[in-house]
Amino acid sequence: MVAAGSVAGCTKTDTASGGSLLQQLQDSGTVTVGFAGEAPYSFEQDGKLTGATVALHREIFENLGIDNVEGVSTDFGALIPGLQARRFDVVSAGMSILPQRCEQAAFSEPEFNYTTALMVPKGNPANLTDMQSVQQSGVRMAAMTGAIESDYAQQLGIDAMQVASPQDGMDAVANGRADVFALTGISLNWLAQNNPQVPVEVTNSFVAVIDGVPQVGAGGTVFRKEDTELRDAYNAELAKITSDKEKYLSIVGPFGFTEEELPDPNLTTAKLCGETG
Repeated sequence: MVAAGSVAGCTKTDTASGGSLLQQLQDSGTVTVGFAGEAPYSFEQDGKLTGATVALHREIFENLGIDNVEGVSTDFGALIPGLQARRFDVVSAGMSILPQRCEQAAFSEPEFNYTTALMVPKGNPANLTDMQSVQQSGVRMAAMTGAIESDYAQQLGIDAMQVASPQDGMDAVANGRADVFALTGISLNWLAQNNPQVPVEVTNSFVAVIDGVPQVGAGGTVFRKEDTELRDAYNAELAKITSDKEKYLSIVGPFGFTEEELPDPNLTTAKLCGETG
């Protein structure tokens, strides 16, 4: 069973009450995940939590003896604060693994490689192709609060409008409040394909370049730093999936993910977090 909801408050499990979080989740049979409604990673559909990250979680947590996945909806930028405040046990959002985030929380090994794309009005009137073209054109850009594309904009000196969700970003482009909305290619293509009536299109995906450095990235599940036993158990099950292309695609393929999103085994969380030695 996978349920979605938006009720704030503490989870049923709390490591402060004694015992490891993994054991508490196994005892209760339920894990509560925070999600931000970014399709096709994790989102609500017909009152149920679904998406590629959720599908991975169903498989992995069931293998760990935790049969139920429940969701708490929150804005993307509030996911790590919500995790730290114990509103949920883990974050299910395909969140980019970045050094500054690694200072606040612990990440699984990569679950998805990702690239960026741009959502623009039909016809792409400004002929945008990448972040530099956005910077040079001076168009009005929208980015999701807390998302990596918002960081790209800041690093390039782009004054981006902040939106709370992918839907808000698409709406901003559709109604003319923004000229471009930057997000992962997977998310933008899903949005466009599932909203064919909206007069927008998505550019080809690209690897963003900041200060001459390609921003090759990956996303994973987020844990509190103290929940190392749960993270390590999760990683052991995740490795069984990401090392088996057919198994991986059988889980995430229905949500538009392809072999291109299969994590590069050489791109580890330690490297993405900037750890050395």
